[in-house]
Amino acid sequence: MTTPDVDEFAEPLPATRRALLRRLARGQAEGRAPSMVGAVVREGRLVWTGSRSSVDGSAPDTDTQYRIGSLTKTFVAVLVMRLRDEGLLDLGDPLAKHLDVPEAEGATVAQLLSHTSGLAAEARGPWWERTPGALRPETADIFGERPLIHPAGRRHHYSNPGFALLGALVERLRGAPWGEVLAHEVLEPLGMGRTSLEPRAPHAGGWAVHPWADVLLPEPAEDTGRMGPAGQLWSTAGDLARFAAFLLDGDERVLGAESLAEMRAPAVAPEEGDWDGGYGLGTQLVRHGGRFLHGHTGSMPGFLASLWVSAEDRLAGIALANTTSGPAIGAIAADLIRIVAEHEPRIPEPWRPLTEVDPALLALTGPWYWGPRAYHLRLRADRGLELSPAAGGGRASRFRAEPDGTWTGLDGYYAGETLRVVEGEGGAPAHLDLGTFVFTREPYAPDDVVPGGVDPEGWRVP
Repeated sequence: MTTPDVDEFAEPLPATRRALLRRLARGQAEGRAPSMVGAVVREGRLVWTGSRSSVDGSAPDTDTQYRIGSLTKTFVAVLVMRLRDEGLLDLGDPLAKHLDVPEAEGATVAQLLSHTSGLAAEARGPWWERTPGALRPETADIFGERPLIHPAGRRHHYSNPGFALLGALVERLRGAPWGEVLAHEVLEPLGMGRTSLEPRAPHAGGWAVHPWADVLLPEPAEDTGRMGPAGQLWSTAGDLARFAAFLLDGDERVLGAESLAEMRAPAVAPEEGDWDGGYGLGTQLVRHGGRFLHGHTGSMPGFLASLWVSAEDRLAGIALANTTSGPAIGAIAADLIRIVAEHEPRIPEPWRPLTEVDPALLALTGPWYWGPRAYHLRLRADRGLELSPAAGGGRASRFRAEPDGTWTGLDGYYAGETLRVVEGEGGAPAHLDLGTFVFTREPYAPDDVVPGGVDPEGWRVP
């Protein structure tokens, strides 16, 4: 993965930079935020930053820490996915297999990651975000009188205690505090030296802005203890740019691209009334301006944060503010992506021929038929295949080559399904078997192996 940094050759054009700064400035002014910093990542590089401040001569920069709230959850999810990839847990494991937590024993790891565990939204009072974590010293102390609000797996219900349990799960399986594990396994490899559990100078102070007057009140910044995995982290625009680049392409030292793609796949249906939003595994999903974005928003007393990534545009937008409420921080970060994408649409990579080709695979390409429906099979890099309808909409998928000579679907209807080539006499390809569907070289040819058989009289005029 390319280490993000300011690259003068990839810097947005002057008109784009002005539009970005205007959007940030409008967000800070209309949202009445004491300060705000924004950033854009393109192709894995930090290419633009901007800031606004209500105090002359003290605007924040990419090294100024802000509290990022629930963006912490995505970091914790990365740690859990690492455990899964190492074989230390399965996403379908009930939490009780690894932790003795009766309040959530019926929930699976995946349900905790996707907020479908049924657990309550908040920890036992008093207001956990503004009070010391010492008030809840043990895991059992985070639960109130009704820890379970819904049956596990039935609906999406955002749960901060659920991520506290995931942090405890990391600690149990790693044998170290989750913050230490995060620093060693994620922050250090990605070069995120300005991301921490506690604030480190220079950092912004957290403020509440009076709803009816332009006056401020300082907010507390407590160590939330056991609830830390739900929203404890502090970070900077520069560090979050590195994290955004990682979320886009992965880093084998931390987590591969396939596992990250799994995190941003919708795990649950959107909540009622929010059909433009959804949730994956520790990752929020939204549609904004016709774009599919993944990432997370965050809030803690005195702070708002947002990081969105558009994989299609190869862009990420980041926005941080030091106010409890006011700015539409998620929309601001999303608009930073939109502005760059609209002002400077991504230039496609040049077409290049394959460096090598297997004649047997080349012979598979061309038209195939699922009954009377025509499809095209194309050969891609690394012996991959792509199946798509010859005309109109339909079930299209890309396939990854496997060592045993089969292919596995990567997306669409056939994601995870197995594609096999069935040989006929002489070893020539006779038909394709895709999850029991048969694709033949001719539409319903009488001598083809078609389930249910083919009328011996063949095609005819009515």
